Amino acid sequence: MCGIVGFLGSLSTPIERLTTMAQKIVHRGPDDQGVWFDECFGVGLAHARLSILDLSLAGHQPMHSVFDRYVMVFNGEIYNHLNLRAELNDLKSINWRSHSDTETLLVGFEVWGIEKTIKKSVGMFAIAVWDRELEQLTLLRDRFGEKPLYYSWQNDTLLFASELTALKVNPDFEGKINRQALNHYFRLNYIPTPLTIYEGIYKLEPGVIAVFSKDGKLLFKQVFWSAEDISVSSERSGLSTVDAVDELELLIKQSLDVQKLSDVPLGAFLSGGIDSSTVVGILQSISDRPVKTFSIGFNQAEFNEAPEAKAVANYLGTEHREFIVSAQDALEVINQLPLIYDEPFADASQIPTLLVSQLAKQYVTVCLSGDGGDELFCGYNRYHYTAKVWSRIKNVPYCLRVMLSSLLLVLSPSIWEWIGKAFRLNKKIPNFSNKIQKGALALKARDIDALYTRIVSNWDIDEDLVKGSTFEKTPFLSDYENLPKLNDLEKFMLWDMQSYLMDDVLVKTDRATMACSLEGRVPLLDHRIAEFAASLPIDLKYRDGKGKWILREVLYRYVPKELIERPKKGFSLPIAEWLKGPLMEWADKLLDSKRIDEEGYLESKLIQKKWIEHLSGKRDWSAQLWSVLIFQLWLEKSK
Repeated sequence: MCGIVGFLGSLSTPIERLTTMAQKIVHRGPDDQGVWFDECFGVGLAHARLSILDLSLAGHQPMHSVFDRYVMVFNGEIYNHLNLRAELNDLKSINWRSHSDTETLLVGFEVWGIEKTIKKSVGMFAIAVWDRELEQLTLLRDRFGEKPLYYSWQNDTLLFASELTALKVNPDFEGKINRQALNHYFRLNYIPTPLTIYEGIYKLEPGVIAVFSKDGKLLFKQVFWSAEDISVSSERSGLSTVDAVDELELLIKQSLDVQKLSDVPLGAFLSGGIDSSTVVGILQSISDRPVKTFSIGFNQAEFNEAPEAKAVANYLGTEHREFIVSAQDALEVINQLPLIYDEPFADASQIPTLLVSQLAKQYVTVCLSGDGGDELFCGYNRYHYTAKVWSRIKNVPYCLRVMLSSLLLVLSPSIWEWIGKAFRLNKKIPNFSNKIQKGALALKARDIDALYTRIVSNWDIDEDLVKGSTFEKTPFLSDYENLPKLNDLEKFMLWDMQSYLMDDVLVKTDRATMACSLEGRVPLLDHRIAEFAASLPIDLKYRDGKGKWILREVLYRYVPKELIERPKKGFSLPIAEWLKGPLMEWADKLLDSKRIDEEGYLESKLIQKKWIEHLSGKRDWSAQLWSVLIFQLWLEKSK
């Protein structure tokens, strides 16, 4: 795991500039740094290395291919690189200079070409490679976007980096905030690909090869793999239920067998949920020693999954450690968030993710996670909830739905809260008044994709929070009407793979682990597992009112059902309570109306209304306020 930076064009003092850019991401690779510059073409590459495979100097980057056609910097891991080496050895005699997967890729480029090599590769990666023969620069990003890659043109020079902060050191950096991206941020809690918080800086899409000419112009982009393609084109599996479970178990074993390879200590995050327990259960079964596992807990029982994680760890016999998070722990971490995430990012579980990464780094250098299970196997409750709601309202004339919505919204949230308490509905339906409000707004959706957009939105799409922006559909998402083969649940999973998984879940894990110089690996996102999941009928994913049915069946071969079957808590924080207590003074300063008006990005009256209602206990606006607080903090720290 590493960080990469580079440019193509004209920069004054290029070596110094490359070095400065690389220093900004040294946390991604503290073990070794390298810089290469070709004065003839004005192309430069730099690398910050976290040594995982081949710890010797033979793995140093930037690395040149054996015939010196290619020069490359590489962030990630190619898990099947030994198999690729064996295949290359069968084709020609190769005098290998190292044991690194970087060299394996370069030899593959020489023998097969870049596209064919990447299609053969299993792993996570962000790559920049200069082709001396064609005089072209190629940028590549892995299939799910596990590894980040940003690029921009500044004064006709193409620059790229693993993190935004490395692009900001260039003197031509303007730093103008993209208000449309900001609008997306407040709806989603993250900024979706290809946008970033800054105008003129972009994220490379996952599964894409982008080729640039020697003068820095984009020649073409080529998709070598996409979630939409596998979702739409996969042939339905004809396997029996038992055979399908066997096949999934085998695929996960194969993924873990190669992902556990490391020349440094390795462990795994364990929440006690289905995904992480599956990863740890199978990993322990193929390991010859106790797996090191790590979890986070809270003093508040409704958020605390530490006991469940410990029970799973005890059953499996792992070497388990946990950390109980306090409000003070969170406050100490919060001020670091803008520096770690580069742009506004408001998934509050970023805090426990960072804390558990800090814990793990004390004992290991590589840590596996269970990310991806929900998106691949229909795990989120919102999938089932959205489909259920739409089935009930779709045949009601739209004008009647709008009228009903208006009637529900006539009563204030405090009155709905009173109704909930009076009729004891709060016990059956947590956050009763909030759900009434959300349901009322859902009635305004004209179609199911609009309904899903409303359900996953943090701030309501009808609220004009960001000055100078309008509501737009999230970029890079497949159009609903172009997916006739998929049912509604499958469409929701695809949309989440294309945005939420990549721009929230994986960003959270990558930045948190890399801030600690810890490599995070995601074995469930082996693309062969994803392709198999796409081939499965929906009833193997969602059955008897539960998601991830087939994944559960695999898990129960390793962990007893009674240790797993419980309500899903998620990896979240008691933010609502903390904002009224230990975080209130900190929040009040950031939400000051005069400050917000002077900055000129947000409607302060709307924010103040929610802040007052939250403090009074009328409504729980913690999710909406958290996104504002993170933006305000980012704005302060980014100056």
